[in-house]
Amino acid sequence: MDYFRFRQGQLHCEQVPVEQLVARFGTPLYVYSQTTLAEHYDRIATAFRDLHPTICFSIKSCQNVHICRVLAGRGAGFDVVSGGELARALQAGADPARIVFAGVGKTDVEINQAIDAGIGWFNVESEAELANLAEIAAGRSAQVRAALRVNPDVDPDTHAYTTTGKKETKFGIDLDRAGDVFARFGRNTSVLLRGLHLHIGSPVNTVAPYKQSVEKALALIDQLRRDGFDIEAINIGGGFGAYYLGEEAPSATEYASAIVPLLEGRQLRVLMEPGRSIAANAGILVTRVLYLKRSGSRQFVIVDAGMNDLIRPALYGAFHFIWPVSPSDDFAVESRQADLRMPGTLEVDVVGPVCETGDFLGKGRHLPPIQRGDLLAIFSAGAYGMVMSSQYNSRPRAAEVLVHDDDVRLIRRRETYDDLLAPERV
Repeated sequence: MDYFRFRQGQLHCEQVPVEQLVARFGTPLYVYSQTTLAEHYDRIATAFRDLHPTICFSIKSCQNVHICRVLAGRGAGFDVVSGGELARALQAGADPARIVFAGVGKTDVEINQAIDAGIGWFNVESEAELANLAEIAAGRSAQVRAALRVNPDVDPDTHAYTTTGKKETKFGIDLDRAGDVFARFGRNTSVLLRGLHLHIGSPVNTVAPYKQSVEKALALIDQLRRDGFDIEAINIGGGFGAYYLGEEAPSATEYASAIVPLLEGRQLRVLMEPGRSIAANAGILVTRVLYLKRSGSRQFVIVDAGMNDLIRPALYGAFHFIWPVSPSDDFAVESRQADLRMPGTLEVDVVGPVCETGDFLGKGRHLPPIQRGDLLAIFSAGAYGMVMSSQYNSRPRAAEVLVHDDDVRLIRRRETYDDLLAPERV
């Protein structure tokens, strides 16, 4: 469930009509529902409560510091993959002990930054990184905790670009090599190698891959413990799905029903790294129709948001439901579906102004009759939306607004041409 609803022919975010937000802040505009963010986090916390997990929100999915602050206030830790994300987590008021630092290419500067902050865990992705981390920690007379990221080699059945838990990816260590890594580093006194980390991809819309990967990790943990290594934690990663097409993703309860029984009573601290499942349906991108154009057999709706604002359709072929902000009574909708072919709709391609043929937000969509100036809402844009935006074609990035009940806060102002040019005035 989210809090974007049509009422009396108007799309609302919580209690606020989206048209009012556009009148104040313009387009393109990212709009987030604070209640949706909180409820999605709470559902995961409730579903997994028997494990008392450390839930580390994946900042890479939605990085605005104001949103991170909302989640920190509900008890979230954070999963970071760069020094910049670590800075955001700390600015949001995160408990450093509840921060995990992942990523295959941590620089020495970032490692030192994380040690200075006193983060809880490094998720280590290679033997070379582990050796470097041990050298840096020893040189500082510091002691850090680390979890070895292992590839359980299961198929998450997701996009090739976001599959991360199979052999021959750049992430982690093959499961059958983990024993050798522990033999080499498992008794190091500067890096306490005390856990395993899993992350198989995203979005993963079935529970079976999680069950398989956790079972493989537990077998490895049993063997490592028999070999005398102290394994105190397992990080099961993230990748839980969100509703883009309708209700294609399992609920938090369904994921938990497959995972919790495997980990109960195993004397392991459990960490997890959800992002998309919390943020995706908590945000929309609002865009204004600029022009209508027919070319051959195709009807194009040209809008003022483009691939620089939301790259997922162009990069991944991702689907986002698109619908007018103020549809007529004949086109009122209660639910979002992958192919909503209501009587009177027209098949169109919704495209942006960026100078690329790949600049599209939705192809072959059935929409009500559209006119210049109409507003369209692009749903499920809260994860990997604004965070992946760019200034391509020298287009200033969009503004972001956070709504809670009837309270509206601008949490990122729209960029200006001065913002584009400022770093080049050297």
